[in-house]
Amino acid sequence: MANNTYDAIVVGSGISGGWAAKELTEKGLKVLMLERGGDVQHLKDYVNMQKNLWDYPHHGRPSLEAKATEPNMARGTGYPFNEPTMGAWASHQTAPYVEKEPFQWFRAYQMGGRSLLWGRQTYRLNREDFMANGKEGIAVDWPIRYEDLEKWYGYVERFAGISGNNDGLDVLPDSDFLPPMNLNVVERDVAARIKKQYKGERHLIIGRCAHATENRPDQGRGKCQHRDKCWTGCPFGGYFSTQSTTLPAAMKTGNLTVRPMSIVKELIYDKNTQRVTGVEVIDAETHETITFNSKIVFLNASTLNSTWILMNSARDVWDNGLGSSSGELGHNVMDHHYMLGGSAEVDGFLDQHTYGRRPNGFYIPRFANWGSDKRDFLRGFGFQGRAGREGFMRDSSELGIGAGLKASLAEPGKWTINATGFGEILPDHRNKVSLNFETRDAWGLPVLEMDAKIRDNEIKMRKAMKEDIVEMFDSIGLKNAKSWETTYHMGKGIHEMGTARMGRDPNSSVLNQHNQVWDAPNVFVTDGACMTSASCVNPSLTYMALTARAAEFAVEELKRGNL
Repeated sequence: MANNTYDAIVVGSGISGGWAAKELTEKGLKVLMLERGGDVQHLKDYVNMQKNLWDYPHHGRPSLEAKATEPNMARGTGYPFNEPTMGAWASHQTAPYVEKEPFQWFRAYQMGGRSLLWGRQTYRLNREDFMANGKEGIAVDWPIRYEDLEKWYGYVERFAGISGNNDGLDVLPDSDFLPPMNLNVVERDVAARIKKQYKGERHLIIGRCAHATENRPDQGRGKCQHRDKCWTGCPFGGYFSTQSTTLPAAMKTGNLTVRPMSIVKELIYDKNTQRVTGVEVIDAETHETITFNSKIVFLNASTLNSTWILMNSARDVWDNGLGSSSGELGHNVMDHHYMLGGSAEVDGFLDQHTYGRRPNGFYIPRFANWGSDKRDFLRGFGFQGRAGREGFMRDSSELGIGAGLKASLAEPGKWTINATGFGEILPDHRNKVSLNFETRDAWGLPVLEMDAKIRDNEIKMRKAMKEDIVEMFDSIGLKNAKSWETTYHMGKGIHEMGTARMGRDPNSSVLNQHNQVWDAPNVFVTDGACMTSASCVNPSLTYMALTARAAEFAVEELKRGNL
């Protein structure tokens, strides 16, 4: 008979789930990792990793049939719904959700989750990010500070492999880096102009990304080859993912059991002990219901799915599920709002070109509401972008036809620079998800109803983001600077956060300072659901650090007999 009892169960195999499995197994626990999607084996199952765009029937673009089948993913923008990643995202046909407000939810139900699909931009939150809520009276105060997480940032950075440069900026703390990728010649020139124009108060730096820029033979990883095909899987293990990095480490211990195609229906709650004794799982293929038992559970199913599991658990005790006693479970949905930015033309440098396909760009860290810069909105934003020369797809109406056209397009065009803004969304109780029992998924389970949107603070910020990038480009002498904006609604940033926030008081938060559910202290939530505020930087590194920190605490508490 199969063993159904473990020391710990980890729900989800993405960025934070992989870290939970690694940390808990290396500390000696017997761990079961549950993944609701299918298995994806490193290298073996990266079926598109060697393909070029011309190898796809539609040259990388989603077909009309694909758009018709998955309209929720296809609407508004092709990013990241494209031919190379087709099939990697969860289908709305089998796993629908309800939209009270427009919400674009990209889920990766597969081994490794979105760690195989993420943008890999990797930044620490700064000291102010952990204090801003308390200072401004927004939502609740974080129960931890930067200093509580600082050593854990360094711990996960060293193992994951983060390339970047130590820039000495308070707004963007330095990390434990591998050698940085390089800005190209125009980006370096623009960076120097910005630094001079703004007297060192604004900066353009190379992006900090989860790419190994040195070989890591101890992990079986080669360095990034600048193929820029990361979303199809990397044959070199050049970027951080569950498959390339944390899963091999966990498997090496001999303490990990992995079970794909396992949909966690609910956590099993014991009223007498006020602890969770395990999980109830639906086999995604057979629809069989199976119970697995454990001493602790780490929920890492991704922000909204971890919250779904809590809301669908212990409903005989709490109407809105386990962790809902504060009234905050499901509330305070956050994302990073974007889909706007600016572009400009750069004179000169026509004798130079880029080499390779750098899977990274530049970053302009937050400057709004920082230092002497004061605005009519709270928090701030950053810009991600790159400079490059126009290629053969540029506007060619003036270049003629035939041989003349071909000759003209054989030479690269002028240099341009583009920057996309990413802004912080404030936690707001009105932004929420809830269970909808009228709509069911393919396994008969209730689905999430989305009711979240950007509000006045974000709308003011969006106006400033467009104005600032144009003003910045104009002020340093770039040509034809202009802004752009397309429709944004929640979820599009694929940085969903909140809904089971950390806090200091069980009456106003779902989790305590160690990521434990107040209502069941042997349950830990360390993915994006735990975030108390969002900052404006990409959040995945913080999930990793919080997971490693919580895992150490959980094991110590187990040893003390407190769980």
